[in-house]
Amino acid sequence: MEGETSWDSHNIIHYGGSVLHFEQITEGNDEAEFDTISLENILPSDILERILSFLPIASVFRAACVCKRWYEVIHSRKAIRGGNAAAQKPWYFMFTGDDTADGYAYDPDLRKWYNLELPCIERSNCFVSTSSGLVCFMDNNTRNHIFVCNPITRDWRRLIEPPGMKNLDYSALAISMGANSNDYDVVVVTTKQVPEDFLQWELSIHIYDSESESWATSATEVLVGWRGGDEGVICNGVLYCLIHCTGMVGNPLTRQGLLAYDLASRSSRASLMSKLIPVPCSLTCGRLMNLESKLVLVGGIAKRDRPDIIKGIGIWELNEREWQEIARMPHKYFQGFGEFDDVFASSGSGDHIYIQSYGATALLAYDLSRKQWRWSQKFPVTKKFPLQLFTGFCFLPRLEVTT
Repeated sequence: MEGETSWDSHNIIHYGGSVLHFEQITEGNDEAEFDTISLENILPSDILERILSFLPIASVFRAACVCKRWYEVIHSRKAIRGGNAAAQKPWYFMFTGDDTADGYAYDPDLRKWYNLELPCIERSNCFVSTSSGLVCFMDNNTRNHIFVCNPITRDWRRLIEPPGMKNLDYSALAISMGANSNDYDVVVVTTKQVPEDFLQWELSIHIYDSESESWATSATEVLVGWRGGDEGVICNGVLYCLIHCTGMVGNPLTRQGLLAYDLASRSSRASLMSKLIPVPCSLTCGRLMNLESKLVLVGGIAKRDRPDIIKGIGIWELNEREWQEIARMPHKYFQGFGEFDDVFASSGSGDHIYIQSYGATALLAYDLSRKQWRWSQKFPVTKKFPLQLFTGFCFLPRLEVTT
């Protein structure tokens, strides 16, 4: 099922948003001798920068240890503004437990796990959203501690507290970074029940602008028979979030729907429910993803007579207002998770989708461009007790992105 054990332990020391030191610890004691040739006076700087720009992130760190000149070129960030970002596949970070922020990041290019220390958070019990190398965390308890960071350089920032974060029932988090700048938007969608009315839920959309460093509440609407959830994503300037039916309103077979909110026209008075898009089928663990400017939905397909049990996992892409199924997990991979119940995690970026069971460390990747399923290498941490849970998120490793 899974590949053989293969991982590196990388200690990344951070100061002022720059990576200062990189240490690799690998399994085994094999030593190799290499003949070294100094290229200090052979390669012009522009050619050296071009070559380094096409290295995988892990190799860039190793290259910084070659000599002083390479170190200076890499840490000037000139070598990472070329082909690196386009060629780099997204990594997957898996927490080692629900009471810690410790974990390992998986590199699908080199098929290795790296011991990666996340800044700014202490527990894995938080909301996570990613975009173009940035990762946004929001704590699951108070929901007023929101951080944006680059997990590779460990550059991070805590955002000011958003409005209306008290007495919430549900929250969703989304981040979107500008295509040609380091500016980004963070969106928090909050839901709280209207007092003494179990059918009415107040949904609000709060938007943070990194340029002005301020929050604004752009929309508030009372939903009848529907409530917000914990899943949202920004794709092509539109905020999408999953909502859930709470009563017998409309079609009783439609238990979930998709809300779309155009972030560019925040002053629009149109009802959010007027453009509700139904999900393709009865789903569990639905996850929304922005994959190369395409809105993708991953979810467990529930059995008709037993909606609490899933019979498979599907992947859909939204085309206008219609869902098109683009892949379904083959049965042999579905069985490969072992004791696979209706609770699983999925996350994606670029052209990769990662899927894992909360109760196991098995990690399965789907490459959309190649239409190929593949197990990752074995996770370096084993399950220690039956109720131990594992979660994670996908992110694009980039060195030039700052908060």
